[in-house]
Amino acid sequence: MTDQLSAVFGALADPTRRAILARLRAGDANVAELAAPFAMSQPAVSRHLKVLEAAGLITRSRRATARLSHLEANPLRDATAWLAGYREYWEESHDRLDELLARLQDTHPEEDEEPT
Repeated sequence: MTDQLSAVFGALADPTRRAILARLRAGDANVAELAAPFAMSQPAVSRHLKVLEAAGLITRSRRATARLSHLEANPLRDATAWLAGYREYWEESHDRLDELLARLQDTHPEEDEEPT
C-alpha cells in the first residue's frame, strides 16, 4: 500500500482528475455532471473518481438517487506543505545564480558599455 502523499501526487498526475477536482471546487456533482466536459464515458469518469477517492481527495455519498462527489481539500494542503519545503532551496538557488551573474558582469564591464 502506498502512503497518502504518493497517492495524492499519483492522482494529480492526470489532467482529467485535476479538471474534476477543479470542477468540484464549485460544489458537489454527480458522475454525469463531471463527465459532461470530457469525451469519455461515464464509466471512465467513474474510474477516475475511484482514484481520487482512494487518494482521499474526494468523498462520495448518496443524495436521493444521485451519487455525489465532494472535494476533500486536506490532502492537497499536505501536498502543498511538502512542496513548500523546496521553496527555500529554489530561492537559494536563484540567489546563487544572481550572485554569479553579478560577478560575471563585474569581470567583463566593457561588454555593457555602448560603443562610442
